[in-house]
Amino acid sequence: MKLTQKTMTMTALFVLIAAWAFAGGISTEDRSKAISHLSNTRDLLLKTVKNLNDEQLNYKPSAESWSIAECVEHIAVSEELIFAMAQGTLKEAVDASTETSLAFSDDQLVQVITDRSQKVQTREEFKPTNKYDSYKGSLKAFKAKRKSNIDYLKGTQDELRNHYFQFPFGTADTYQVLLFMSAHSKRHILQIEEIMGSAGFPD
Repeated sequence: MKLTQKTMTMTALFVLIAAWAFAGGISTEDRSKAISHLSNTRDLLLKTVKNLNDEQLNYKPSAESWSIAECVEHIAVSEELIFAMAQGTLKEAVDASTETSLAFSDDQLVQVITDRSQKVQTREEFKPTNKYDSYKGSLKAFKAKRKSNIDYLKGTQDELRNHYFQFPFGTADTYQVLLFMSAHSKRHILQIEEIMGSAGFPD
């Protein structure tokens, strides 16, 4: 049967679309999962800190504790630095052989990072230093960067499962670094809730 020019054109178009969809990148399931997690933790943070006044934002349960404002700044700083770490891994050659040495599954990684029973000291560059000039500046920076990171995940064709980063706890692939970023924000949302639940928290 002789194909018409229109049929051949449509067939070629479908082939190109299929090739684009399956050329590297991440699965539809992975993409949806990461976008959902990033969106949910963003919304939870905004809901948790909504309507807090200056006294509440700057209250510290102890001299060694961070305030809620400092937690929000830390989350904003981490959003930038952790995403940069993920992008840095993509400069290395693709290496599918490392997959078997991943420290955790995706769900295990999220669980471990959000577990507040294990306390860790953050690196110097992640500590709050009033980088954004104010609490409002920190929150604005977080929202802008989280939107940018979600937009990246919506469209990226980067091979996030074949590049790797070495955390102190072991190997994670680049996709997991992005999940780590979202889980890390959830960890500090839980810290904010702990501050709000402390005996001296202002009314």
